Amino acid sequence: MTRLLISLIAGALFGLGLAVAQMTNPLKVLSFLDVAGDWDPSLAFVMGAAVSITLVAFRWLLRRPAPWCGDRFHLPTLVHLDRRLLMGATLFGIGWGLTGYCPGPALATVLSGNQEAWLFVPAMLVGGVLHRWTDKR
Repeated sequence: MTRLLISLIAGALFGLGLAVAQMTNPLKVLSFLDVAGDWDPSLAFVMGAAVSITLVAFRWLLRRPAPWCGDRFHLPTLVHLDRRLLMGATLFGIGWGLTGYCPGPALATVLSGNQEAWLFVPAMLVGGVLHRWTDKR
């Protein structure tokens, strides 16, 4: 029960942060990505704050023997760039640049009634299923 409550609080805090930072607004995100046009640099401050907090928090949290709600930390083991990682990052960037959505903000936007999010999220889920299906083959 504690684990579910912590997950709920963390998810709600993440969604609230996305909404306050206006990352759930695809036009705001597209304005940030349009460096050659009418660029809006405000999301760079959001990213800077997120990276700064993460750098401090990870150093502090990784000193613990295990996470609060788990038996061990699940950290990435990949230490080099491979073709799959680069292709995935490219597809992610293309999708983000075309729609203004990435997975977290898209999920946070679904309940707002935004019709674009209702199209994007199922397409994102289908992409995830296709990835799992092709990865197993």
